[in-house]
Amino acid sequence: MSTQNETTALKTSKELFVKMVVSNWELQNQRLNGWLAKLSDERLLEPVAEGKNRAVYLLGHLVAVNDGMIALLGLGERLYPELDEPFVKNPDRSFDEIPTVAELKEKWTNLNAVLTDYFAGLDAEEWFTKHNAISDEDFAREPHRNKLNILINRTNHEAYHLGQLIF
Repeated sequence: MSTQNETTALKTSKELFVKMVVSNWELQNQRLNGWLAKLSDERLLEPVAEGKNRAVYLLGHLVAVNDGMIALLGLGERLYPELDEPFVKNPDRSFDEIPTVAELKEKWTNLNAVLTDYFAGLDAEEWFTKHNAISDEDFAREPHRNKLNILINRTNHEAYHLGQLIF
C-alpha cells in the first residue's frame, strides 16, 4: 500500500510541477501580449535602445524560437521555419525585407494557440521524457534535459526579451 501511495504522490507532484511551469509560460505570453497591445506598429519598428535591436526583430525572434519547440518536443512540424533565417541566424537589419508587424503579431497569436493546445495534450509523464535534440545516451546520463526543461528555458528566454522590450 505504501508503494501505491508513493507512486500516486509522485504523479501528483509531477502534475503540479508541470502545471506551475506551463502556467508561468502562459503568464509570460500574457505579459508580452499586453505590452504588444499598448504599442503602435510604428513604435515596434524602433530600436529598444540606441544601437540595439528593433522591437519588431525581437518579436520575430521570439516567434521563430518558440516555433522551434514544436519539432524539438516532437509535437509536429514547425509552423514558420522561414523565420529562422532573418530572426535566428542573422542580426537585425541584415535583411531588406521582413514580415510586417501585423504579420508577426498574427503568427505570434497563432503559434501560442497551437502551443497551448499541444501542451494541454501532454500528460505529466510525457514532459519528463527526452526532447529531440538529445541522444538516448546523453539523456540516460542527464535526465533533467527533458521536454519540461525546454519549456522552462523558452519561458526564461521570453522573459529576458520582454525585459528588453519594456526597457
